[in-house]
Amino acid sequence: MQMPLNQRQQQIMDRLTSDGEVKLSELKEMFDVTEMTLRRDLEKLEQLGSIRRIFGGAILVGKDIALHERTGVLTDEKARIGSKVAQLLRPNDSIFIDGGSTTLQISKYLRQEMNLTVVTNAINIAQELHAKRISTILLGGVLLEQTATLIGPIAIENIARMAFDRVFLGATGLSDNHGFSNSNMYESEIKRLAITQSKEVNIVMDHTKFGTQGLFSFATLAAADRIVTDRLPDSSTVAACLEHGVEIVIS
Repeated sequence: MQMPLNQRQQQIMDRLTSDGEVKLSELKEMFDVTEMTLRRDLEKLEQLGSIRRIFGGAILVGKDIALHERTGVLTDEKARIGSKVAQLLRPNDSIFIDGGSTTLQISKYLRQEMNLTVVTNAINIAQELHAKRISTILLGGVLLEQTATLIGPIAIENIARMAFDRVFLGATGLSDNHGFSNSNMYESEIKRLAITQSKEVNIVMDHTKFGTQGLFSFATLAAADRIVTDRLPDSSTVAACLEHGVEIVIS
């Protein structure tokens, strides 16, 4: 039987549900308890499967979180990843960027003078690029409300007719057994096909995604050419990347 939450733990969960992330320093200001007590609270919530502890705090997990909820989480880290990706691009590249809060940051750092052609299934990314007058192809398909992405047979058919120089894909997690994964089956299908249509595969993910997994695997580690992240993963993941020839780029 699931153990009930005390009032403080419920307040922590309410904060996580609202913001997607909490920091220990913020919790210490909210509650008149020791840091050790707060760590035990987070440990209990993690055991219940509601959250995942990260360095200095915790993030909400366990569901396909809506884009507007994810966008405010780890904003600085994701912005640095987006900026780094823009530096990796070459003039006249044809690229695919899928939907997500980290991939959205890529679009914010692209410039018109790079003469890129960008294909995307994300409405907000297309809007960002259109405002900069960057050549953009928005895939058709069924609108997935939670993430503002286009999915389904029409999107799949369109991608199958294209060939990309590079793809930039987000991920819910990366684990030894499950590879790169996502929490949504239809988005995973888009990612899987985009990989087959590209010369180079780039996965963009913040450090909290290492060692976690979503329900649907869309690629093995070996399928990626590069991971762009904000912090180096643990030594076993680094070793696995070296073994499979996957470059890790730190923003």
